[in-house]
Amino acid sequence: MSQFGRQTLNTSKVLCVIMGGGQGSRLFPLTKDRSKPAVPLAGKYRLVDIPISNCINSGFRRIYILTQFNSASLHRHISQSYKFDQFSSGFVEMLAAQQTFTDASWYEGTADAVRKNLTHFLNHDFDHLLILSGDQLYRMDFRPLATQHKETGADITIATIPVVRAEAQSLGILQSNEERRITRFVEKPKDPAVLDSLRLPTAWHAKLGIEGEQEFFLASMGIYVFNREVIRALLDNTLTDFGKHVIPRAIDTHQVCSHVFQGYWEDIGTIRSYFEANLDVASELPRFNFFDMGSPIFSRPRFLPGSKINGALIDHAVVADGCIINQAKITQTIVGLRMLVGAGTELKRVVALGCDYYESLESINEHERAGRPRIGIGAGCRIENAIIDKNARVGNHVVISPAGKPENLDHPLYYVRDGVVIIAKNGIIPHGTVI
Repeated sequence: MSQFGRQTLNTSKVLCVIMGGGQGSRLFPLTKDRSKPAVPLAGKYRLVDIPISNCINSGFRRIYILTQFNSASLHRHISQSYKFDQFSSGFVEMLAAQQTFTDASWYEGTADAVRKNLTHFLNHDFDHLLILSGDQLYRMDFRPLATQHKETGADITIATIPVVRAEAQSLGILQSNEERRITRFVEKPKDPAVLDSLRLPTAWHAKLGIEGEQEFFLASMGIYVFNREVIRALLDNTLTDFGKHVIPRAIDTHQVCSHVFQGYWEDIGTIRSYFEANLDVASELPRFNFFDMGSPIFSRPRFLPGSKINGALIDHAVVADGCIINQAKITQTIVGLRMLVGAGTELKRVVALGCDYYESLESINEHERAGRPRIGIGAGCRIENAIIDKNARVGNHVVISPAGKPENLDHPLYYVRDGVVIIAKNGIIPHGTVI
């Protein structure tokens, strides 16, 4: 017991599992060549850096990541970013879907992925299994969550966030009693009467630590804490998904509690949400603060030079390391690692993911002879409301805009998703192209 009479949490007794996601079809074409957790974020990070950093900042240093689609890029990032010393028990390891003598199938859902790796997890000494999503943007200390789970004697604790009625219709909504015990779960409720029945009583706000007097609903964040024996028992079946199958059933048979989190949380599930979350980082007061060194976001150290700005006008933008920006005008934009931007170019509301390498003069000349532009964004371009994926070659005097185009479109040179134009990884946009 601590001096305040509360149970102290042994962080070494918590094992963390980050779900790498499936095909990531809603983030296509960003997931064409990479898994969802490997998608770049805010100029220099990857989505998976968020849950890993939250774990490390919480003192939880045994972390598994489960994935199966396009995992090579994620493997490389993890191996080059997270290295604990040999005298520590900490690790960040990938567990990709694999064939065994007893099972030759791929992961069929979140619960199925954990079930197929349960033998690896049970080899560790842990009391609590913390299950996280690999494609959410938030900063959270998991210790209060795990401490509440232990103190209440819960079998399962679900992290929840208060949302308003409009947001509740697209999330999984939980109903709890005054003691935080969850009694009901409804996936994406649309019926006004059902929503009314799930509304959190205003009188409970103070007791649950919720600020504000407006109408709130408790939405699941997809973050779960399971007791060791409980997870073993609940997965002794063929149920495939936690949110759709395991949790709703467990509410009737186990003590399932809610841990309320109040802070910025964004599910990066669609191109639009990904695009807006990135652009928000460039705002004056971003909702997610990468400058908070009390709980920093970790990533791969690349040892790149500082970015070089040659007379550009830059307003509300994030410029990552190693960029060379000539006399361009850049507004509300993310400029990723090693990005080159030509003179006279205007970028407005653009997420440029950067480049993996600097192109040699020999390579530049070779591509130019073949009629292909150099890597990066050329001179005299006008680009707005677009995502430029890594290693793209955007020529000189190119115009890119979603204006006049349908919300979703596939074209040989580009894609449009949720009203955002996307130039795919390694894409080539010839000089003078108008999109």
